[in-house]
This record gives sequence, C-alpha cells and structure tokens, in this order.
Amino acid sequence: MATDFNGLGLSAKVIDAVASAGYTTPTQIQEQAIPHVLERKDLIGIAQTGTGKTASFVLPMLTLLESGRARARMPRTLILEPTRELAAQVAENFEKYGKNHRLSVALLIGGVSFEDQNKVLDRGADVLIATPGRMLDQFERGRILLTGVDILVIDEADRMLDMGFIPDIERICGLLPARRQTLFFSATMPPEIQRLTSRFLRDPVKVEVARQNSTAETIEQRLVRVSSKPEDKRAVLRQLIRAETGLTNAIIFCNRKRDVATLQRSLERHGFSVGALHGDMDQKSRTETLDGFKANQITLLVASDVAARGLDIPAVSHVFNFDVPTHAEDYVHRIGRTGRAGRSGVSVTLAAPSDGKYVDAIGKLIQKPIPEVTIEGLVTAAPDDAHGPERGSERPSRSRGRIRGRDASRPAPVEAEVADRPARVERPGRAERTERAERPARSETTRNDSQRRRSDRNDRPEEWTGTNGPVEGVIADSPFGTDGPVPAFLLRATRIASAE
Repeated sequence: MATDFNGLGLSAKVIDAVASAGYTTPTQIQEQAIPHVLERKDLIGIAQTGTGKTASFVLPMLTLLESGRARARMPRTLILEPTRELAAQVAENFEKYGKNHRLSVALLIGGVSFEDQNKVLDRGADVLIATPGRMLDQFERGRILLTGVDILVIDEADRMLDMGFIPDIERICGLLPARRQTLFFSATMPPEIQRLTSRFLRDPVKVEVARQNSTAETIEQRLVRVSSKPEDKRAVLRQLIRAETGLTNAIIFCNRKRDVATLQRSLERHGFSVGALHGDMDQKSRTETLDGFKANQITLLVASDVAARGLDIPAVSHVFNFDVPTHAEDYVHRIGRTGRAGRSGVSVTLAAPSDGKYVDAIGKLIQKPIPEVTIEGLVTAAPDDAHGPERGSERPSRSRGRIRGRDASRPAPVEAEVADRPARVERPGRAERTERAERPARSETTRNDSQRRRSDRNDRPEEWTGTNGPVEGVIADSPFGTDGPVPAFLLRATRIASAE
C-alpha cells in the first residue's frame, strides 16, 4: 500500500486539500482505483462499505477537471446516486477536497425547488450530482444538455438495482456521448449489474479489494433471540441500549417506514435522545435530522434502509437491527455504518422466531453465522413460538378473525351439537330480509326496528348470535341448510312461455 497520496498522480491542489482534511494514507480501493481513473479508463470498483470508495473517484475527478471550463446547461461530469443523502454527501466531499479549485457543483435531488437548481445549471456546472429521477425531470424540462459529459459515475450500483433505477440508468446512458469514461462503484455485484457493465463500459478495469458481501473485521456482531411481539422487542432494545457501556451513538434499522415512526416515538417516551429518518420525510426534515445526528445532538437515529448505504458518519459506535433485513445484502450495508475507517464497532440484531430463514440467508452470504448471545433478564421467544408465524402474519386480518360471526380462536362446534340446535320459529319473508340487509348494523333509529331485531334474536339460540348481529346457520343434509335462508333466486316468479 502507498504510504501517502503523492505517488498516485494527483495534482498538488488535491494533495494539499487531502492533507488539510487530515488524511495521509490512501485506502486500498483508493490506491488501486485512482491511477486507473487518471488514465481515463473505465472502471468497476468493488469494495465493502466504509473503505473510501467516494474519495477514490472524487479525488481523480478534481485533478482531471482542473483543465477546461463548464458551459451553461452542459455539465462536464455526471455522478448518479440512489438517495438524496448520498448525493448531498458526495457534494460535501467535492467541497472539502475541492477547496483549492474554482469548480461549480450542481446538486439535483428531490425536495429542493427547481428554480434554485436552474440558477446553478444556467451558470454552468463542472460537476452534476443527481438522483436519477430528478435528473430526468430536469432533462425533460430542457434545463440540461448531456452532450458535454466526459465522465459518468454510477455510485452504489447495487442499491440502484434494489430501488428500481436500472431503467432510468439505461435511459440516461443512452443520452450521454458514446466516447466517455464510465466508473461503477458498488459493494456487491449481482448478475443484473454485471450485464449492465458489459453493455455500457468499454474494457473496464476491475478493482476488488475485499471479498464481496464480506463484513469488516472491526465489527463485533451479535444475535439476540427475542419474542415476536413488538412491545417485547422494544423492551429488549431499551435494555440493550442501556446495558451498552461503550455506546456513544447508534443507528437503529427497521424494515418499514411506519415502524420507524412508531419506534422513534416509543424511545422518545422513555427518555432517549432520538430522531427518525425515512423516505416519506420531507427533505428539510431529513437533512436536519441527519445533521443533528452527525453533530451529536441526537444519540439514536431510527432509520429505514435509506440510511444503510454509503452514509459517512465515521464515529457511529453501534448499529441495531430492530428488524432482520429481508435481503441478506442489506445486512452488510447496515452494519457497515459502524466500524468504519479502522474503528471498532458493535452490531446487534434482534431475531424473532419468524426471522429464521433471513438469519440463515445472512449467514450463508457472509459465510459465517452471526454469534448468538444470551443476556439475562431479556424478553425472549416463548417455547411455543419456536416455529413462529411468517413475517406479516402476527396481526390476523378481519376476514380471518371471525368465521361467520364465530370467534376463529374458538373450536368449531361438533356435528352432534349442530344437530341438537332447535329450529327457528319463523323464517322472515323476502321483503323483510331485504329491508334488514339494507339497514345499518345495530341501528336504533326507530322503536319498531329495535323491537323487530330483539324478536329476531330471541327466536334464535344464543350461540347463533355473534357480536355483529344474527348469523345464518348452515346445517348438513341440505345444500342450503335445513333451516337456512332460501336463496332469493328460488323465490322469484317464473314465466313459462306458451308453445305456439
């Protein structure tokens, strides 16, 4: 490994900015990728999260952009990011390492007014950093011409695939000049991305500095078995947070956005300093929350997978997986928020009984099981939950909660009990049944209606009456039940045509 940045071919301005930022030794991905980028070669960079992929394309791009000048609405370079946070973070890197340059950087992300972005584009952008959707919006509005792009960077390519951006990426690549330099950076390389690189890259150099889907050795991984009840999981999480002596801050990941909000409110009620981050928040709130977490104004950040990829928050001490990720690759990215740049970190995953297949998939991906720990006093899975319900089945739907007015949890009556039921005294006529069906349930509008319903209930056995009103019985030996309602079509008058 190179001892410093001087031997990589970077310009003096860039080396000075890197030294001012406090970095003296390049990481492995930086050492291998930067010389190839400076030689104008297409490149595929594969490295686990937290290894400095961003600087491996920002630093050489700054050197290459020292010559030339941007023209209005014609960016010289284009960097595509899957999320707003990652795009903003790359812009911060250009600001930090490009302090000795006079380059114009345009940031196109959702949640920001088009007018402000148009002003930057009209002046000319040396570097355009964008999410695919907003970039295409501006192109369709006629605010961007892509014919002057010399370098295309697709960052976190596998995340682009997960978020469904591949069609947008293909369209954008078709709008760019054929003679350009293209750089792919990602932590994993699924087959779909490999097909994309073979289509849009020319003889790329592949730089892989770590085994794909591996986790950093500086992260202590733990697995804690818990009950599937959300309130029990929240109680366990609070106990774990309070028990961690070395916890300075932590990111807590949930699979669903609504669970992020619920958990954030719960932790707040119990006195924790906590914020939330998920895709449904407006951009201002997302930025303020993330800035507060980076500035240690917030200790705990409850987040969806929007925070799992590429966010550079160097001093995160702990990561908690409140939910086991359904995609094993997301586990690698989530816990990669800690243990960055050689620091030590801790990841704790709470696994309910129904999470077994996801835990097994993670172990298969990272080629080792997550070490399971047992902590006294924690609310764990009950023995009868060993084969717990599948994810999403904890809360039965209304259609399954009751079967024809009977509580689904009660055993169905045996055939002998059905046969012993007394018959109803009187079957209401068709007009009365129609009127009753159209009347709102439990309506108390008139005295006569109330009396009629009470009479109907008194004429039926008690077990035939559910909480939602009378329930029609179905008894064996007849297609419609010996005492069930006669279908309406059997009561209709028929007309027999006379023969002519």
